[in-house]
Amino acid sequence: MSQIGLDFGSSNAQESGTDAVRARIDWLVVELNRHNHLYHVLDAAEIDDQDYDRLFRELETLEADHPAFLRSDSPTQRVGGAPVDGLEKFEHRVPMLSLANAFDDEELREFETRLRRMLGDTAPDHFDYIVEPKFDGLAMELVYEGGDLVAAGTRGDGYVGENVIHNMRTVRTVPLRLPEGCPPYLSVRGEVIFDLEGFATMNHRRERDGQSPFKNPRNAAAGTVRQLDPAVAAGRPLQFFAHSAGEGLTAPSHGELINHLKAQGFQTASLTQRCTGIDAVLDAIAAIGAHRNTLPYEIDGAVVKVDSVALQEALGFVTRSPRWAIAFKYPAPVVETRLLEVAFQVGRTGVVTPVAIMEPVMVGGVTVTHATLHNEHQMVRKPEYCGGLRVGDRVQVKRAGDVIPRVEAVVDEVGRDQRAKVTFPVECPDCDAELVREENPKEPEKVIIRCPNNLGCQAQVEAGLKHFASRLAMDIDGLGDKLVDQLVAAQLIRTPSDLYRLTLVQLAGLERMAEKSATNLLGSLNESKSRPFERVLFGLGIRHVGEAVARDLASHFGGIDALMEASEEALQAVDGVGPEIANSLSRWFSTEANAAEIAALRAQGVEFRETASQAPKGPLVGKTVVITGTLPTMGRKEAAELIREAGGKVTGSVSAKTDFLVAGAAAGSKLAKAISLGVPVLDEEALKAMVSP
Repeated sequence: MSQIGLDFGSSNAQESGTDAVRARIDWLVVELNRHNHLYHVLDAAEIDDQDYDRLFRELETLEADHPAFLRSDSPTQRVGGAPVDGLEKFEHRVPMLSLANAFDDEELREFETRLRRMLGDTAPDHFDYIVEPKFDGLAMELVYEGGDLVAAGTRGDGYVGENVIHNMRTVRTVPLRLPEGCPPYLSVRGEVIFDLEGFATMNHRRERDGQSPFKNPRNAAAGTVRQLDPAVAAGRPLQFFAHSAGEGLTAPSHGELINHLKAQGFQTASLTQRCTGIDAVLDAIAAIGAHRNTLPYEIDGAVVKVDSVALQEALGFVTRSPRWAIAFKYPAPVVETRLLEVAFQVGRTGVVTPVAIMEPVMVGGVTVTHATLHNEHQMVRKPEYCGGLRVGDRVQVKRAGDVIPRVEAVVDEVGRDQRAKVTFPVECPDCDAELVREENPKEPEKVIIRCPNNLGCQAQVEAGLKHFASRLAMDIDGLGDKLVDQLVAAQLIRTPSDLYRLTLVQLAGLERMAEKSATNLLGSLNESKSRPFERVLFGLGIRHVGEAVARDLASHFGGIDALMEASEEALQAVDGVGPEIANSLSRWFSTEANAAEIAALRAQGVEFRETASQAPKGPLVGKTVVITGTLPTMGRKEAAELIREAGGKVTGSVSAKTDFLVAGAAAGSKLAKAISLGVPVLDEEALKAMVSP
């Protein structure tokens, strides 16, 4: 094969002319795509990287010299073309539904019982199932017409998503053209994920370049797929795994459908099993779970599907999911590592939080070195910590909600009682001020230990400035965490108003800050001066004033002057503002340094733009809604905005005054409380139906 490439470069092109060039390009495209499939899908490479690169460069050269012969399925097109202006809508011809969940064996047995009940006398003696890993990725539909990839849509709301073909063309496990004899129209569904090795390498590269690492593979994949510039996706290790067909392929069983997808060149999940009876399904789920921490990608469960397509059609669908399939969700993985140190971090409000520093360990596909210990009470008295933490302890770690790492328990080893217990400091680890304890006799587990030094404590200063510049507050583009630290260390800033006094000379003189970057940052700072009042108020970092409270205060008072002059009684007239929040606001605005900071911000041009009071409209007017768990297609902030646009109010805790709880996967204690209080519980689909016009 390599000799063919060498021969062409000398005589064949001269002898055969244009026809030979076209033939050579066609051969290179087919051959390179075959090697892509062998390497990325089948893990059975036939040539080494050097030979592949040589053929690839030859194809690039020929295409550059003969652009009329460029093929849409050429591997050179995976590097990413021109950026798009925005994402177009993608309408699913067949709704792209989500799956119902099961969390234990009993719920799976109930699933089979429901199948028998629905089918009645037509139910088989034994159900055959397909059990496959459930990828923790982004749902995707690929559309092929005449064998060519023509569209790629995210799930969206199941009916309309976003067309991200410009990015999916860069994914090497996505066929750009299907083989001869393929259906004239074919839609293939699956998951877009990061492989874990590639994800770790990418994060290492980002940290080396001074960028923040991605938190987890799923969110990184979702964000990458929605980038407007395909060059971003081309440089990241995305993969696509097919698991079903929307239209175009038919087969008597799901297992045979998967084989058809493989024959079309698609990558499918390993560990997939065909099982007869629910007991065999439980064994298959356990077997997949046993491999969970050794797989090269993240899974969060297993999917169980009735194998017979005829039975699938007889069972049909409910509003949001097929009756013939269910997702079994694994609990968050727990791993063991060694505790090296307990550090104490100071937040923007002065709260001191213990953080475990550990030997690096992989937890759910992410390398973890730090984990929260919550507070002093848990660190010292949590029963699972076996009488208090000791440096050198063997600890069990999990990622809460598969995101935030936390120490679950301590392994009670022989000899651990010889180690010294970790104790909470009495002085601030940053500024040495004496720490203050804020105890609640009714809830001792919620003790707060705080540094009272505020502007004299650098950790609080840095955290407060980062909060002020954050996306949900002033959204100052270019002012990242490391730059804030650098500016504070250089004594250029200590308060938000100091940001607006920065000059081009000061910024351009900083390490790694070029004049263009400095100019862009000054532009971002100037733009932020016109942010709405509610955003500025949230950015000030007043205790207990989160996004929702800031929005309610801004709507009620309209501007900063009325808010500053309000009494505690007037503050409590705002829905959602109780005595604690009112007292915090009153004390903050009555502090001379804070009043001076408001004046300084105004002097620098921050507008505190007044919020026009408008009567709420929509089907949720007067309703209080709480959101918990992980929703199938929306983040919590997106769901909260949907509720507010419909006139509803979003709060953080369930009470008797809550009208609805919107619950997703891993809903936890809020769901239990809602059920105990008789609060109606909605899923994402029901919420969308409720707010639809």
